[in-house]
Amino acid sequence: MNKHVQGAVVRSHDQVPSTTLDEHLLSGEDADWRSADPWRVLRIQSEFVEGFGALAELGPAIGLFGSARTPEDSPIYRAAQQIGRGLAEAGFATITGGGPGIMEAANRGALEAGGVSVGLGIELPFEQAMNSYVSLGVNFRYFFARKVMFLKYSQGFVVMPGGFGTLDEVFEALTLVQTHKVRSFPIVLFGSEFWAPLQEWLRARVLAAGYLGQADLGLLTVTDDPAEAVALVTAAGPEPTGADTTAMS
Repeated sequence: MNKHVQGAVVRSHDQVPSTTLDEHLLSGEDADWRSADPWRVLRIQSEFVEGFGALAELGPAIGLFGSARTPEDSPIYRAAQQIGRGLAEAGFATITGGGPGIMEAANRGALEAGGVSVGLGIELPFEQAMNSYVSLGVNFRYFFARKVMFLKYSQGFVVMPGGFGTLDEVFEALTLVQTHKVRSFPIVLFGSEFWAPLQEWLRARVLAAGYLGQADLGLLTVTDDPAEAVALVTAAGPEPTGADTTAMS
């Protein structure tokens, strides 16, 4: 049975909506926007309040991004599981999107090692329930509210192979570090074979055209070793979390 989660509300059968609240918010076709949008602001506010309240005492944490489509028998799944375990052993919580695939693997590794396993879920038109290895989960209606939680409570990121969502997340993190909107934190790409074409394109096209500086490419580190990935993102040790991690402007 298909279930659809909207904050505290669970819908199924003929009550599953055909659109998301993100779509309503960003659409210019909503005839009642003058009356509806102010109420949406309150709903957005509630998402931040719920997220801040749930994660305020989380402690040091690392965000991990990657594909929801990675099967359990994949080497990448096993590597993500090892990274989650390594983060727990280093005293860090693991934060993922809470879904299946690589997210499940990292949450699984963290939970099985006795660490805090966080899932930040998102409302989607298709089913994507929180995986069973999440020990602390928060569901969001709006992508941007969810992204703020990742950036506010993570002091580094490990980025595994993935699709549009993964690419969006890594470039958002890179942009915020590059523009000094947040304090600089380590961003580690896992899987040199997967990431090599993107790195080459950035060097040969983007850097060569003057759209990036050489130092910008240095914001990324690539590894194929789960233990090295953990060491790179935890090298600075536990840092202040929450309000102290985000540079406000």
